[in-house]
Amino acid sequence: MEANRRRFEIFVQSASVIVIFTILVLYGAGCSTQEETNPPRSATEQLLLSTAADRAMSTVNLNIFSGRSVYLDFTYFDSYDAKYAEGEIRDALSRAGALLAPDTKSADIIIEARAGAYSIDTNSVFFGIPSIPIPIPTEATVPVTPRVAFYEKDAQDSYTKIALLAFANKTRAHIYSSGPLDGHAYHTYRSLLIISWWKTDIPEKAKKKYEQKYETWWPEYDLTNLPPPAPPPKH
Repeated sequence: MEANRRRFEIFVQSASVIVIFTILVLYGAGCSTQEETNPPRSATEQLLLSTAADRAMSTVNLNIFSGRSVYLDFTYFDSYDAKYAEGEIRDALSRAGALLAPDTKSADIIIEARAGAYSIDTNSVFFGIPSIPIPIPTEATVPVTPRVAFYEKDAQDSYTKIALLAFANKTRAHIYSSGPLDGHAYHTYRSLLIISWWKTDIPEKAKKKYEQKYETWWPEYDLTNLPPPAPPPKH
């Protein structure tokens, strides 16, 4: 009697394990991937880089160029998304009161920008059952079992290091060195069995209640610089 009871308990435990494993396999087969995108690069990647650039330029004081004609030279800035970084630096100079010149001939000051870092580090952690190939002699392609994740983490951290050098256009004399201007942003995805969540400090992807907390800067305007309105057309 005791032996039968013991065999029944072992059967129940084994059946429970099989049921749980089947549920996990079905979940693994039916869950969607985290990185589906049609363009070559995801929006998260671009936002990570641009947010880091925003934060790098938010700490610099460029008021010494107020009222001065400056030309931004981007020859030495060799990195991803250089156009956004260039626009961010031009924006910071304009907000500080600098007059952006279209070329070197019309500028009193040349400002060179360079990048020490402008990229993303990725870190992944996976605990679970990996995909296993199942060789079938009659099949040309080898099918694989779905990956079952008990715990999974995908973390992306963007880092930006920008530096500015300013010198007089005519004499080439040194005027200003910014030193390292650093920026950082992160986006982390986690899943535990059938529960998943993410955490980020990217304003565009953060939850509404945290959006302003992670915002770097807000729109600014100076109405005194507006040109006069155009006269009404003559009839």
